[in-house]
Amino acid sequence: MNWLVDLATNPYMITSISSWFIAQVIKVIINLIIHKKLIWERLIGDGGMPSGHSATVSSLAVITGLMCGFGSAQFALAGILAVIVCHDATGVRQQAGKHAEMLNEILEVLGNEDLPQEKLKVLLGHTPLQVIAGITIGIANALLMYLLVFGR
Repeated sequence: MNWLVDLATNPYMITSISSWFIAQVIKVIINLIIHKKLIWERLIGDGGMPSGHSATVSSLAVITGLMCGFGSAQFALAGILAVIVCHDATGVRQQAGKHAEMLNEILEVLGNEDLPQEKLKVLLGHTPLQVIAGITIGIANALLMYLLVFGR
């Protein structure tokens, strides 16, 4: 059970997961303000403001840089992963969401019972602003976690 303690006290895991959680809670609050109702699915859902993916990977990169050094192989791995995830969130995943929206409209217009009736998920990707907001949350949380909890 030592591995469980290691996992629960791992500063990289704690920082990354807490950044994701903060971003998702903010997403719920923003949706509450906009739609005037509590949408709990946004707590675990993809897409929307801010990007939970971007918050997670950017905080992982920053806490890794602070703990291991910004010249370390660990930081290079986390940093490159963050760049790929953030780029993908505004590229491929955003386009997939747009395609899903168009396909849903086409299926609705056709109204053919032989075609699938299940709607495709539209909120998949992010706008650049949503990704920047996620990155900001991730960096801020990593800095706070390092300064207040994990700093040496």
